[in-house]
Parts: sequence; C-alpha cells; structure tokens
Amino acid sequence: MKRASGVLMHISSLWGDYSEGSFGENACEWVDFLAECGFSYWQTLPFCLPDEANSPYKSFSAFSINPYFIDLPLLCKAGLITKDELSLAKQNTPYACEFERLGNERLALLSKAADRMKNTEVIDEFMKCHKYTDNFCKYMALKAANNDLPWNEWTIDTPDPITLKMWRFSQFIAYTQWIAVKEYANKKGISIIGDIPIYVAWDSADVWASPEQFQLDERKNPSNVAGVPPDYFSADGQLWGNPLYDWDKMKNDGFSWWKDRMSFMLELFDGVRIDHFRGFESYYSIPANETTAKNGKWIKGPGMDLISAIKPLCDGKLIIAEDLGDITPQVIQLVEDSGFPGMRVLQFGFLDSADSPHMPHNYINNSVAYTGTHDNNTLLGYVWELDPGTRRRVFDYCGFGGEHLDDSYNHLLRTMFQSHAGLLMLPVQDLLLYGRDTRINKPGIAEGNWSYRVTKQQINTIYKEKFIHWNRLYSRMK
Repeated sequence: MKRASGVLMHISSLWGDYSEGSFGENACEWVDFLAECGFSYWQTLPFCLPDEANSPYKSFSAFSINPYFIDLPLLCKAGLITKDELSLAKQNTPYACEFERLGNERLALLSKAADRMKNTEVIDEFMKCHKYTDNFCKYMALKAANNDLPWNEWTIDTPDPITLKMWRFSQFIAYTQWIAVKEYANKKGISIIGDIPIYVAWDSADVWASPEQFQLDERKNPSNVAGVPPDYFSADGQLWGNPLYDWDKMKNDGFSWWKDRMSFMLELFDGVRIDHFRGFESYYSIPANETTAKNGKWIKGPGMDLISAIKPLCDGKLIIAEDLGDITPQVIQLVEDSGFPGMRVLQFGFLDSADSPHMPHNYINNSVAYTGTHDNNTLLGYVWELDPGTRRRVFDYCGFGGEHLDDSYNHLLRTMFQSHAGLLMLPVQDLLLYGRDTRINKPGIAEGNWSYRVTKQQINTIYKEKFIHWNRLYSRMK
C-alpha cells in the first residue's frame, strides 16, 4: 500500500443546522479541511437506514441510503421545499443528532418535496438500474401500509402510492446528492471509504425479497442469529440478532446477492471496510431463543469461495478486512489469501503484556491502523481510564517521559504516523483531543449511541499545520 492517512467520521456527525449531518455544503467543507491537513481518505460508517436504536449496522436494507442525510438547503434551492419549511426544520442543538425529531418530521417534509418534483422519469430510470433499492422502497411502503408489522405478518399487499413515491424520491435524491459530494472529494484528492455491515436485519427488504438465502424456520423466523462470544467489550458477548446467511444456497447461485451488494457499494465509495470479516471464515451461530450470546458456536463460513466471487469487482478499490475480535490462525490465513489489508488498533495493543499485532512496531504495510474505531473509547478517554501501570507503559512506548495526558497526546499520534501501516485512520474525536463523552458507540448497549456531532467552530480549532507536517514528514501525502 502507498502510505497515506485519513479521518473516520460518519455523515451524521457533520456540522449543520438540520438535526444531523447531510450531503451538502458542509460535507464539501469537511473535504476541504481534510485536503488542507494532507489527509487522503475520509472513512464513513454505513449509509443504510438505521434501526430503531439508530444503529447503521442493522438496517431495513443493505441497498438503502439514510434519507435523513438528504441536504435540505439543496432541496430548497431546487424549489422542492419552501424557505418557511426549511426554517421550521432548523435544529434545537448542534451537538447531537435529533433522532426523535427526525423520525417525527423529516419523512413528511420529504413527501412534500417528492410531490413537487416534476421530472419523475429520472427516478424511474434510477430504479431500473438499482433493483434492490427499488425493492427497499416497495418494502418500506408496504410496511407502512401494514402498520409497521414485520413482513411475515403482512396482510396488505398494495402500498400507498404517496408513501411509495416519497421513498423512491428520497433514495434518488440521496444518491444524487452523495455522488456530487464524492466527485467533489475525488477532485480534491480525497478518496472515500464506506462500510459494509456483514449482516442485515431480519425485518428487512433483503430477507423479505430473498428468504431462501437466509437461515429461517418454517414460519420464516430466524432459526439461528448472529453475534460474537464474550470478549473485551462484553462479558455476555454480543447478541446482534441478525439472521444468518444460508451460505450453501448463496454459493449455488454464485453469490449473486453479495456481488450485487459489492457493486452497489463501489458505486458509492472508492473503497469499503467489510465489517466482521472473520465471519467469512467462521461465523458465530446463536440459537434464536437465546437471551445472550454465551451459548453460540462457530460454524465454517464461505471463505475464499466468496472472496473469489467478489474480488473481480474490486479492481483498483481499497477493501479493508475488519479482522478484529476472536481471531484464529484460519482467519489470519483468509485475510492473507484475500490480499485485503487488515486492521490494527492501538488501544488493543496494550491489553496484556504479550507482543500484540496491535503494537505499532508490529504493523505491516498491508494494514490499516487506527487509534480506535467507532466501537472504541476516544484515545484520550482510553488513556485517562488506564491503570497507572499500563498508562506508564503506553507513555514509555511512545517516548513520553511526563505524566500529563494532554502533553502525551502528540507522542501517541506521532507514533501512529511513524508506523509501518500503509494507511493510518484517526477518528475525528482524536484530532480534537476529546474524551469519552464524545464516543459514538458503546457495543452491547442499545441506547444512547450514534448521536455524536462536531461543530464547524470545533473543527476550526484543529491545528492543521501539525497534521500536514506529519503527513509530509512520514510520507503519508499522496
């Protein structure tokens, strides 16, 4: 890998005036900031519509784009919403996503905009080229017609045309606005990395349209569900609850659904991170009636059969294998055989006294190094909460002889810039020296996540010259 660096920040965390970040001018300002710091990559979290807990890792469709990311000022400029409607949509706080308000108000506003759009032929043409997204729109309209019941309890099979129109409009507009941001970023020398959750939700357009591709019982409920065993994050493990794939049936049709999914993602992004990549080698299967993840078991996954099917679609694209968690020699071999770079996380390097692959001196070029991921504490929060002995070990490792956390920070970041990892990714909170109160997710906890946002004023406090100096000094400039 050519040495480079970038920043991890989700769209929802961008600054703006309308309850969460969007695909508008502020996204382009963020791109400008990255370029001025010498960064080459922007990594986001999944774009798909999030679940009731606002998690983008469990969605109504792998082929959807969150309609709350649609930029309202652009809709107003296009004459699709009025200035009064735009004014009424202004947020109450810039510091957190207003999920409840978005859920109560935004789709109704988008429905008005959809009704005002005259050239609907472009939407029809878009849907012809994106059949899974079209399925998602039909699914959401049918779900609304059936009082939001899960799909196996539906009795009404005709969607409300107004609701269907709104969903088709929202997906087309979101896609169009995002592609404009991506093109702007690429012209500025910024590549964008998306995120593919390995699993989908049971109550989703994906399972509704293709139930035969999943492990379901005779009532079309999941027979086994996904998760991970007890680990660093949770003593009970994590019971995700997603239905598991029927990998044998997927293999029989050449993994067509996965190939279509990868093609869609690589329309949206210059590369992707595949979440829970180790599930391709072996996946953790939990009986659907369990209340924790303790009693699951590992079952062999599709391995290189799947990788070989999707890899021709990825030519020239950066594909990151998220190889974290319970990693076995077989998982390590699969990552190596795939050729995809794996992940290294500084915060995991000091969990014990062993010479961990997450220690910076062990990073290889074909890896992507992080101070922390969206599931971790911020770097400052992590160091603050270490026991004194481990904190001293971290400081010594990074060449810092003092005790004050703020003073240690540049030593920690410089160590990561110096590492052999081909790509370095820093969460935006770690550019700002922010603590645990700004972390975006706490695994295993359903409430209170995903709402973190930055303001433009906060971004303007970042000393850009420091990062462009380090990017030049350690050959991380494109």
